[in-house]
Amino acid sequence: MILSLLLAAQADTTRLPPAQPIPAPDFETANILTPIQQLFATFEAGDSAAMLRLIHPEGRVTATGTRATTSGLRQMNWTEFATHVTPTTRFQESISDPAVEIDGDIAMVWAPFVVRVGGKVSNCGVDHFDLVRDNGAWKVMNLTFSSRTTDCPAQ
Repeated sequence: MILSLLLAAQADTTRLPPAQPIPAPDFETANILTPIQQLFATFEAGDSAAMLRLIHPEGRVTATGTRATTSGLRQMNWTEFATHVTPTTRFQESISDPAVEIDGDIAMVWAPFVVRVGGKVSNCGVDHFDLVRDNGAWKVMNLTFSSRTTDCPAQ
């Protein structure tokens, strides 16, 4: 009897801790990030026409930081921004650790970014995207970003 109790006690100490359930996938967050990833693909392809299909035409792009004007801000509408997205000015942008907030038909994404040109880091900062759901599809309304050329991640 004592032997079986000792074996039972020993077995309990070698058990794995209780499994933690894996949270269900957050499909709405994935739906929010999809047009942003598609937007980045248009930058890399230099395809401004495809870019304009992903945005809401009433939106704006606002830049701050070292790549902005002397006042610290550079603003343009999406059509003006599209003139910078060409096959000869292609660039790769990626974000990491996005914070996503959603309420009904509006969403916000805040994430650090890195831009590479020719595989080399060009600049970095933080992107802030405002998105709206228009006719059932998420569109990027506004993009506001900081920009710097120092202290950027190397990867």
